[in-house]
Amino acid sequence: MNQTKLDQLDRKIIRLLQYDGRMPFTQIAEKVDVTEGTVRRRVNQLIDSGIMQIVGVVEPQYLGWGAAAMVGVSVEVGKTDSVADRIARLPEVSYLFMASGEFDLFVEVYCRNRENFVSFLSDQLHQIPGVQHTRTFMILKMYKLSYRWGEATVPEQGETL
Repeated sequence: MNQTKLDQLDRKIIRLLQYDGRMPFTQIAEKVDVTEGTVRRRVNQLIDSGIMQIVGVVEPQYLGWGAAAMVGVSVEVGKTDSVADRIARLPEVSYLFMASGEFDLFVEVYCRNRENFVSFLSDQLHQIPGVQHTRTFMILKMYKLSYRWGEATVPEQGETL
């Protein structure tokens, strides 16, 4: 199963689960007008194929992670993949992506405190071969954090999918 193979039923199921990952299969089946077994099979296929994951999302500060930042990383030519592989292994890293523009990579980092963050930068990130320089953007306040995109609009009360 790949992106081009997602049919309307898959998209409807995903849409519902993006707003409530714990929604019972029976409730989903009722909303999309199929059997519970069909929903269960489709969800399992989406998960097994790596298209979808269902996870619990916790605000980092409640777990004691008080220093959050986005770090722009410039990398030596030809070393982006190897640097990204090393960065992805660091436990403080929650999100990592390649970008165009001033930086080659952007890294979202959560550390216990500023001391831990300084140690992360100097003892780990800057020690990775191929990292040329970084620029840190401390996250002061989060206005929105969402894992909903694409067709995942909020279903209206009584809306048929």
